[in-house]
Amino acid sequence: MDRYAKQRLFGALVRGAAALVVAVMILVVSVTIIRGGAALVGNPAIVVTPPGSRYMLEGDGGFLHAVLGSIFIVGPATVISMLLAVSTAIYLQSDYSSERFSDAVNMFLNVLWATPPIVYGVFVLTVVIAVGARTSLFFGIVAIAIFQYPIMTRYTDEALRSAPDTVKEASYGLGATRFETARITVRAALPGVVAGIIMGFARGIGDAATVLFTAGRSTQMPNGLFEPATTLPILIFDQSTSFNAEVRSHAYAASFVLIVAVLGLILVSKLLAGRFARYAPGGRYS
Repeated sequence: MDRYAKQRLFGALVRGAAALVVAVMILVVSVTIIRGGAALVGNPAIVVTPPGSRYMLEGDGGFLHAVLGSIFIVGPATVISMLLAVSTAIYLQSDYSSERFSDAVNMFLNVLWATPPIVYGVFVLTVVIAVGARTSLFFGIVAIAIFQYPIMTRYTDEALRSAPDTVKEASYGLGATRFETARITVRAALPGVVAGIIMGFARGIGDAATVLFTAGRSTQMPNGLFEPATTLPILIFDQSTSFNAEVRSHAYAASFVLIVAVLGLILVSKLLAGRFARYAPGGRYS
């Protein structure tokens, strides 16, 4: 086989693989939107209605508790991870650490990123058992924050590395300190930083394995930081195996809400990244 034939074969395989991935994604999204959308059209109040006393058996009420549980867990976890990730990414730059140290830390971050989410949940569960506590909203926040940390750090680190060198050179040339230069560099890399934060939030709100053993399961509204809570992925996992068709329809409705939220967050990350890019060095208004 000559090299041109190999090139055509490789191109065909790549296009086929891409088409297969897109087809599967379209199928999953379409089924979720069609079945979940039908359930929501039939009873849109389930999104804003608290669950009833026999919710898991008869679908009595709605899944507002899971929506709030997802927000109360992923929201604070994202803020914690954002602060830690931005701080770590800044320290990994050449201004603060050596290239060898930065490469070693990035290697561990890549390992953490590739670690299955359920491992984070089991780790936090081990801590819960060791301190004699019980699963709660608090430990769900801790587990999600640990899960999001490597994702946001790698995004932020790459964004800072891609910032123009002239930003640092101009800052130091004007007599700025390392801290002031870091602030300017973060502003220049803001599109990538914002995208990383939103992507971390989207990964966190769509994950079930991390909170499976840490946040607990509850059919009650979130009552406190150390009380059990449930999230939309856990709710979908529990309801999809129910013998009751009404309960299973709620699982599709919750799936619809979740997938629309995740797709919306990804779109927002793209829009915000584009908006902030206009004010970054080299952007439209720089």
